[in-house]
Amino acid sequence: MNNKISFPHIGNYYIPIRYIIEKITNGEVILPPINNRETIELGEKYSPNTICMPFKYNLGNYINALNQGATILIQAGGGCIYGYYAELQEQILENLGYNFTFVNLIKDNHISIIKLYQFAKYINEKLNIFVFTYYLIQGILMIIFMDKIDKYIRINFASAKNSKAFAIYKKNLLIIYSRKNQRIYKIIKTHLKYNKKIKSIPLIDNKAQIRILIIGELFSLMETTASNNLEEKLIKQGIKIYRYTDLTYLLLKKRFSQSIIIKKTKKYMKYRLGADGSESVYHTLNHCKSGIDGIIHIKSYGCIPELNAIPILNTISKEYKVPILYLSFDGENNVANIDTKLEAFCDMIKARKKEK
Repeated sequence: MNNKISFPHIGNYYIPIRYIIEKITNGEVILPPINNRETIELGEKYSPNTICMPFKYNLGNYINALNQGATILIQAGGGCIYGYYAELQEQILENLGYNFTFVNLIKDNHISIIKLYQFAKYINEKLNIFVFTYYLIQGILMIIFMDKIDKYIRINFASAKNSKAFAIYKKNLLIIYSRKNQRIYKIIKTHLKYNKKIKSIPLIDNKAQIRILIIGELFSLMETTASNNLEEKLIKQGIKIYRYTDLTYLLLKKRFSQSIIIKKTKKYMKYRLGADGSESVYHTLNHCKSGIDGIIHIKSYGCIPELNAIPILNTISKEYKVPILYLSFDGENNVANIDTKLEAFCDMIKARKKEK
Protein backbone atom coordinates (compact mmCIF):
# COMPACT_ATOMS: atom_id res chain seq x y z
CA MET A 1 0.00 0.00 0.00
CA ASN A 2 1.35 3.44 -0.95
CA ASN A 3 0.67 5.55 2.14
CA LYS A 4 0.89 9.27 1.49
CA ILE A 5 0.39 11.06 4.78
CA SER A 6 -0.32 14.74 5.39
CA PHE A 7 -1.05 17.09 8.29
CA PRO A 8 -1.86 20.81 8.67
CA HIS A 9 0.82 23.49 8.94
CA ILE A 10 1.56 25.52 12.04
CA GLY A 11 4.73 27.61 11.90
CA ASN A 12 7.99 25.76 11.18
CA TYR A 13 6.92 22.74 13.22
CA TYR A 14 6.26 20.80 10.04
CA ILE A 15 10.00 20.01 10.02
CA PRO A 16 10.15 17.84 13.19
CA ILE A 17 6.58 16.56 12.70
CA ARG A 18 7.37 15.37 9.17
CA TYR A 19 10.57 13.72 10.43
CA ILE A 20 8.74 11.80 13.17
CA ILE A 21 5.96 10.60 10.85
CA GLU A 22 8.32 9.52 8.08
CA LYS A 23 10.49 7.54 10.49
CA ILE A 24 7.76 5.76 12.46
CA THR A 25 5.53 4.91 9.48
CA ASN A 26 8.00 4.46 6.62
CA GLY A 27 5.35 6.29 4.61
CA GLU A 28 5.64 9.29 2.32
CA VAL A 29 4.72 12.67 3.77
CA ILE A 30 2.90 15.10 1.50
CA LEU A 31 3.36 18.69 2.66
CA PRO A 32 0.72 21.18 1.49
CA PRO A 33 1.97 24.64 0.48
CA ILE A 34 3.05 26.89 3.35
CA ASN A 35 0.07 28.83 4.70
CA ASN A 36 -0.84 31.90 2.67
CA ARG A 37 -3.88 33.91 1.61
CA GLU A 38 -4.96 31.18 -0.81
CA THR A 39 -4.95 28.62 2.03
CA ILE A 40 -7.43 30.50 4.19
CA GLU A 41 -9.62 31.41 1.20
CA LEU A 42 -9.81 27.76 0.16
CA GLY A 43 -10.67 26.58 3.67
CA GLU A 44 -13.14 29.37 4.20
CA LYS A 45 -14.98 28.46 1.00
CA TYR A 46 -16.07 25.11 2.44
CA SER A 47 -16.23 25.93 6.18
CA PRO A 48 -19.20 27.06 8.28
CA ASN A 49 -19.18 30.86 8.45
CA THR A 50 -18.91 31.17 12.24
CA ILE A 51 -16.24 28.53 12.78
CA CYS A 52 -12.77 29.52 14.05
CA MET A 53 -9.87 30.50 11.82
CA PRO A 54 -7.63 27.46 12.65
CA PHE A 55 -10.38 25.20 11.29
CA LYS A 56 -10.36 27.11 7.99
CA TYR A 57 -6.58 27.06 7.65
CA ASN A 58 -6.46 23.34 8.41
CA LEU A 59 -9.23 22.55 5.95
CA GLY A 60 -7.37 24.50 3.27
CA ASN A 61 -4.24 22.46 4.08
CA TYR A 62 -6.19 19.20 3.80
CA ILE A 63 -7.70 20.09 0.43
CA ASN A 64 -4.30 21.10 -0.97
CA ALA A 65 -2.73 17.88 0.36
CA LEU A 66 -5.48 15.72 -1.15
CA ASN A 67 -5.04 17.48 -4.48
CA GLN A 68 -1.33 16.59 -4.26
CA GLY A 69 -2.14 12.90 -3.79
CA ALA A 70 -2.35 12.45 -0.01
CA THR A 71 -4.26 9.33 1.08
CA ILE A 72 -4.07 9.71 4.89
CA LEU A 73 -4.85 12.91 6.81
CA ILE A 74 -3.87 13.46 10.44
CA GLN A 75 -5.73 15.63 12.93
CA ALA A 76 -3.88 16.38 16.18
CA GLY A 77 -5.36 19.72 17.32
CA GLY A 78 -7.08 19.94 20.68
CA GLY A 79 -7.22 21.80 23.95
CA CYS A 80 -10.50 23.62 23.23
CA ILE A 81 -13.61 23.12 21.09
CA TYR A 82 -11.26 22.56 18.14
CA GLY A 83 -10.54 19.10 19.56
CA TYR A 84 -14.08 18.09 18.55
CA TYR A 85 -13.89 19.28 14.95
CA ALA A 86 -12.29 16.20 13.37
CA GLU A 87 -15.58 14.57 12.42
CA LEU A 88 -16.82 17.78 10.79
CA GLN A 89 -13.62 18.19 8.78
CA GLU A 90 -13.82 14.58 7.63
CA GLN A 91 -17.47 14.96 6.59
CA ILE A 92 -16.78 18.15 4.61
CA LEU A 93 -13.92 16.52 2.70
CA GLU A 94 -15.98 13.40 1.97
CA ASN A 95 -18.82 15.59 0.68
CA LEU A 96 -16.32 17.19 -1.69
CA GLY A 97 -15.72 13.75 -3.19
CA TYR A 98 -12.27 12.95 -1.81
CA ASN A 99 -11.25 9.38 -0.98
CA PHE A 100 -8.92 9.22 2.02
CA THR A 101 -8.36 7.87 5.53
CA PHE A 102 -8.80 10.37 8.36
CA VAL A 103 -6.79 9.68 11.53
CA ASN A 104 -7.77 11.54 14.69
CA LEU A 105 -4.97 11.44 17.28
CA ILE A 106 -6.98 13.31 19.91
CA LYS A 107 -8.14 11.66 23.13
CA ASP A 108 -9.79 13.58 25.97
CA ASN A 109 -9.28 16.70 23.84
CA HIS A 110 -5.47 16.32 23.80
CA ILE A 111 -3.03 14.53 21.50
CA SER A 112 -2.50 10.91 22.51
CA ILE A 113 0.94 9.28 22.19
CA ILE A 114 -0.75 5.88 22.42
CA LYS A 115 -3.01 6.67 19.44
CA LEU A 116 0.04 7.91 17.51
CA TYR A 117 1.85 4.62 18.16
CA GLN A 118 -1.21 2.57 17.19
CA PHE A 119 -1.56 4.55 13.95
CA ALA A 120 2.12 4.10 13.07
CA LYS A 121 2.05 0.39 13.98
CA TYR A 122 -0.96 -0.15 11.73
CA ILE A 123 0.94 1.26 8.76
CA ASN A 124 4.40 -0.04 9.68
CA GLU A 125 4.05 -3.54 11.14
CA LYS A 126 7.80 -3.75 11.83
CA LEU A 127 7.66 -0.80 14.21
CA ASN A 128 8.31 -1.51 17.90
CA ILE A 129 7.97 0.70 20.95
CA PHE A 130 11.74 1.26 21.25
CA VAL A 131 12.15 2.53 17.69
CA PHE A 132 9.00 4.63 18.08
CA THR A 133 10.32 6.21 21.28
CA TYR A 134 13.73 6.88 19.74
CA TYR A 135 12.36 8.85 16.81
CA LEU A 136 9.80 10.60 19.01
CA ILE A 137 12.63 11.83 21.26
CA GLN A 138 14.54 13.08 18.22
CA GLY A 139 11.55 15.07 17.02
CA ILE A 140 10.80 16.50 20.46
CA LEU A 141 14.42 17.60 20.85
CA MET A 142 14.17 19.47 17.55
CA ILE A 143 11.00 21.19 18.76
CA ILE A 144 12.58 22.19 22.09
CA PHE A 145 15.71 23.58 20.43
CA MET A 146 13.76 25.41 17.73
CA ASP A 147 11.62 27.07 20.40
CA LYS A 148 14.66 28.07 22.49
CA ILE A 149 16.32 29.75 19.51
CA ASP A 150 13.08 31.46 18.46
CA LYS A 151 12.49 32.83 21.96
CA TYR A 152 15.97 34.34 22.13
CA ILE A 153 15.64 35.88 18.67
CA ARG A 154 12.21 37.41 19.42
CA ILE A 155 13.58 39.20 22.47
CA ASN A 156 16.92 40.29 21.02
CA PHE A 157 16.48 40.70 17.26
CA ALA A 158 15.78 44.43 17.48
CA SER A 159 18.83 44.93 19.76
CA ALA A 160 21.35 43.10 17.56
CA LYS A 161 24.11 45.04 15.82
CA ASN A 162 23.87 42.52 12.99
CA SER A 163 20.26 41.33 13.04
CA LYS A 164 20.58 39.68 9.61
CA ALA A 165 22.87 37.10 11.19
CA PHE A 166 19.95 35.91 13.34
CA ALA A 167 17.89 35.13 10.24
CA ILE A 168 20.82 33.41 8.51
CA TYR A 169 21.65 31.18 11.47
CA LYS A 170 18.00 30.26 12.02
CA LYS A 171 17.57 29.35 8.33
CA ASN A 172 20.71 27.18 8.42
CA LEU A 173 19.50 25.44 11.58
CA LEU A 174 16.14 24.58 9.98
CA ILE A 175 17.91 23.27 6.87
CA ILE A 176 19.99 20.91 9.01
CA TYR A 177 16.92 19.71 10.92
CA SER A 178 15.21 19.04 7.57
CA ARG A 179 17.70 16.30 6.71
CA LYS A 180 16.24 12.80 6.53
CA ASN A 181 18.73 11.07 8.81
CA GLN A 182 19.36 12.44 12.30
CA ARG A 183 20.99 11.20 15.46
CA ILE A 184 20.22 12.42 18.97
CA TYR A 185 23.81 13.49 19.61
CA LYS A 186 23.90 15.32 16.25
CA ILE A 187 20.69 17.20 17.06
CA ILE A 188 22.14 18.30 20.40
CA LYS A 189 25.52 19.17 18.84
CA THR A 190 23.85 21.24 16.12
CA HIS A 191 21.80 23.16 18.68
CA LEU A 192 24.82 23.92 20.86
CA LYS A 193 26.73 25.14 17.82
CA TYR A 194 24.03 27.50 16.57
CA ASN A 195 23.00 28.58 20.05
CA LYS A 196 26.59 29.70 20.62
CA LYS A 197 26.69 31.50 17.26
CA ILE A 198 23.42 33.31 17.85
CA LYS A 199 24.31 34.39 21.38
CA SER A 200 27.70 35.67 20.21
CA ILE A 201 26.00 38.35 18.09
CA PRO A 202 26.63 41.69 19.87
CA LEU A 203 23.60 43.44 21.33
CA ILE A 204 22.99 47.17 21.79
CA ASP A 205 22.07 48.13 25.36
CA ASN A 206 19.11 50.44 24.92
CA LYS A 207 17.13 51.13 28.11
CA ALA A 208 14.56 53.10 26.13
CA GLN A 209 13.70 50.10 23.98
CA ILE A 210 10.01 49.16 23.96
CA ARG A 211 9.02 45.76 25.38
CA ILE A 212 5.74 44.14 24.39
CA LEU A 213 4.12 40.91 25.60
CA ILE A 214 2.05 38.98 23.04
CA ILE A 215 -0.60 36.66 24.45
CA GLY A 216 -3.71 34.92 23.18
CA GLU A 217 -4.93 31.92 21.19
CA LEU A 218 -2.22 29.41 20.31
CA PHE A 219 -2.76 29.12 16.54
CA SER A 220 -2.71 32.88 16.04
CA LEU A 221 0.47 33.04 18.11
CA MET A 222 2.42 30.21 16.48
CA GLU A 223 1.25 30.54 12.85
CA THR A 224 2.55 33.97 11.82
CA THR A 225 0.45 34.06 8.64
CA ALA A 226 -2.70 33.91 10.75
CA SER A 227 -1.77 37.15 12.54
CA ASN A 228 -0.62 39.02 9.41
CA ASN A 229 3.06 38.60 10.45
CA LEU A 230 2.50 40.63 13.60
CA GLU A 231 5.83 39.75 15.26
CA GLU A 232 7.84 40.68 12.18
CA LYS A 233 6.15 44.09 12.03
CA LEU A 234 6.92 44.75 15.70
CA ILE A 235 10.55 43.72 15.31
CA LYS A 236 10.95 46.13 12.40
CA GLN A 237 9.91 48.90 14.79
CA GLY A 238 12.76 47.96 17.14
CA ILE A 239 10.55 46.30 19.77
CA LYS A 240 11.47 43.45 22.12
CA ILE A 241 8.86 40.69 21.97
CA TYR A 242 7.92 38.30 24.75
CA ARG A 243 5.76 35.32 23.85
CA TYR A 244 5.48 32.07 25.79
CA THR A 245 3.04 29.86 23.93
CA ASP A 246 4.96 27.42 21.75
CA LEU A 247 4.87 23.70 21.02
CA THR A 248 7.36 22.90 23.79
CA TYR A 249 4.99 24.45 26.32
CA LEU A 250 1.88 22.80 24.90
CA LEU A 251 3.38 19.30 24.70
CA LEU A 252 5.63 19.17 27.77
CA LYS A 253 4.88 21.91 30.27
CA LYS A 254 1.24 22.90 30.16
CA ARG A 255 -0.30 20.01 32.09
CA PHE A 256 2.12 20.61 34.99
CA SER A 257 1.62 24.38 35.18
CA GLN A 258 -2.15 24.68 35.64
CA SER A 259 -2.23 24.49 39.44
CA ILE A 260 0.56 27.07 39.67
CA ILE A 261 -1.28 29.43 37.30
CA ILE A 262 -4.51 29.26 39.31
CA LYS A 263 -2.59 29.81 42.56
CA LYS A 264 -0.69 32.83 41.23
CA THR A 265 -3.80 34.44 39.74
CA LYS A 266 -6.35 33.57 42.46
CA LYS A 267 -7.19 37.25 42.95
CA TYR A 268 -8.58 37.31 39.39
CA MET A 269 -9.83 33.80 38.64
CA LYS A 270 -10.74 30.68 40.61
CA TYR A 271 -10.98 28.21 37.73
CA ARG A 272 -9.30 27.53 34.41
CA LEU A 273 -10.69 29.50 31.48
CA GLY A 274 -10.04 26.74 28.95
CA ALA A 275 -7.47 26.48 26.15
CA ASP A 276 -4.82 29.17 26.85
CA GLY A 277 -7.05 31.80 28.44
CA SER A 278 -5.59 31.17 31.90
CA GLU A 279 -2.08 31.51 30.53
CA SER A 280 -2.99 34.87 29.00
CA VAL A 281 -4.03 36.14 32.44
CA TYR A 282 -0.98 34.66 34.17
CA HIS A 283 1.62 36.13 31.81
CA THR A 284 -0.16 39.49 31.72
CA LEU A 285 -0.09 39.72 35.52
CA ASN A 286 3.59 38.70 35.73
CA HIS A 287 4.72 41.17 33.11
CA CYS A 288 2.60 44.03 34.42
CA LYS A 289 4.32 43.55 37.79
CA SER A 290 7.74 43.64 36.10
CA GLY A 291 6.97 46.82 34.15
CA ILE A 292 6.18 45.70 30.60
CA ASP A 293 5.45 48.64 28.25
CA GLY A 294 2.46 47.13 26.47
CA ILE A 295 0.50 43.97 25.77
CA ILE A 296 -1.03 42.70 22.53
CA HIS A 297 -3.77 40.09 22.81
CA ILE A 298 -4.48 38.18 19.60
CA LYS A 299 -7.04 35.51 18.86
CA SER A 300 -9.10 33.85 16.20
CA TYR A 301 -12.50 35.46 15.75
CA GLY A 302 -14.95 34.02 18.27
CA CYS A 303 -12.36 32.16 20.40
CA ILE A 304 -14.41 31.63 23.58
CA PRO A 305 -11.57 30.95 26.10
CA GLU A 306 -9.81 34.15 25.08
CA LEU A 307 -13.09 36.09 25.14
CA ASN A 308 -13.51 34.90 28.73
CA ALA A 309 -10.02 36.19 29.56
CA ILE A 310 -10.60 39.72 28.22
CA PRO A 311 -12.57 41.15 31.22
CA ILE A 312 -9.82 39.94 33.57
CA LEU A 313 -7.11 41.35 31.32
CA ASN A 314 -8.92 44.71 31.33
CA THR A 315 -8.93 44.69 35.14
CA ILE A 316 -5.20 43.96 35.35
CA SER A 317 -4.46 46.57 32.70
CA LYS A 318 -6.28 49.27 34.68
CA GLU A 319 -4.68 48.28 37.99
CA TYR A 320 -1.13 48.40 36.64
CA LYS A 321 -1.76 51.12 34.01
CA VAL A 322 -0.38 48.99 31.18
CA PRO A 323 -2.13 49.43 27.80
CA ILE A 324 -3.53 46.40 25.94
CA LEU A 325 -4.36 46.15 22.25
CA TYR A 326 -6.90 43.49 21.27
CA LEU A 327 -6.70 42.07 17.75
CA SER A 328 -9.08 39.44 16.37
CA PHE A 329 -8.28 37.62 13.13
CA ASP A 330 -10.42 35.73 10.64
CA GLY A 331 -10.37 34.98 6.94
CA GLU A 332 -11.55 38.45 5.96
CA ASN A 333 -8.98 40.57 7.79
CA ASN A 334 -8.53 44.14 6.67
CA VAL A 335 -4.72 44.20 6.77
CA ALA A 336 -4.53 47.98 6.39
CA ASN A 337 -6.94 48.48 9.30
CA ILE A 338 -5.01 46.13 11.57
CA ASP A 339 -1.69 47.75 10.63
CA THR A 340 -3.13 51.18 11.44
CA LYS A 341 -4.24 49.99 14.90
CA LEU A 342 -0.84 48.41 15.52
CA GLU A 343 1.07 51.51 14.42
CA ALA A 344 -1.08 53.79 16.60
CA PHE A 345 -0.64 51.47 19.60
CA CYS A 346 3.15 51.39 19.19
CA ASP A 347 3.33 55.18 18.77
CA MET A 348 1.32 55.63 21.96
CA ILE A 349 3.62 53.28 23.91
CA LYS A 350 6.73 55.05 22.61
CA ALA A 351 5.30 58.39 23.70
CA ARG A 352 4.52 57.01 27.18
CA LYS A 353 8.01 55.56 27.42
CA LYS A 354 9.58 58.87 26.42
CA GLU A 355 7.59 60.73 29.10
CA LYS A 356 8.80 58.30 31.76
